[in-house]
Amino acid sequence: MTLILASRSASRQAILRAAAVPYEVILPDADEDAAKALFRTANQDPAALALHLAEFKALALTESHPGALILGSDQTLALDDGTMLDKAKDKDDLAGQLAHMAGRTHELISAAVLVRSGQVIWQHVERVRMSVRPLSAAFIADYIEREWDEVRWCVGGYQIEGRGAQLFERIEGNHFAIMGLPLLPLLQALRAEGILTS
Repeated sequence: MTLILASRSASRQAILRAAAVPYEVILPDADEDAAKALFRTANQDPAALALHLAEFKALALTESHPGALILGSDQTLALDDGTMLDKAKDKDDLAGQLAHMAGRTHELISAAVLVRSGQVIWQHVERVRMSVRPLSAAFIADYIEREWDEVRWCVGGYQIEGRGAQLFERIEGNHFAIMGLPLLPLLQALRAEGILTS
């Protein structure tokens, strides 16, 4: 049996590939922005929002892939005052976000869900505390110019496995969760489902 990954994220694919997890990528034909707006209207906290978006993406593939094991995942970011940030709309938006995050700690929440035949069979949420160092306007401008194509799809505008590491002075939590997947709990679930040898 092969795992279906309902995500275009290069980081998530790299994590699974490096961990020798057999998978194929199939993108759901679903309006994620509309779902996010609906969940936010319900005043969901960042963890619940990440979990619901991960579930939404995975469930969107169950009808066209009956019986398949499908992995959905998502991340949310909440500043120390509870404000949630979305993916930046453009370079100016990202510059504003980075300036707002500078010198502050935020929580990055990574959620993953496994579904089969329209039913959630496993879910996990992992939180990481990320302390951004003070950032100069010159650093932010240079960072965006160099990284925009890579980070435009990333909440927070960074990839910790690359130049994004330069944004931080302290991190408390799991590296895989920062990259987009709570890997170790996921591997345990995949062993239980027979995708990996136990």
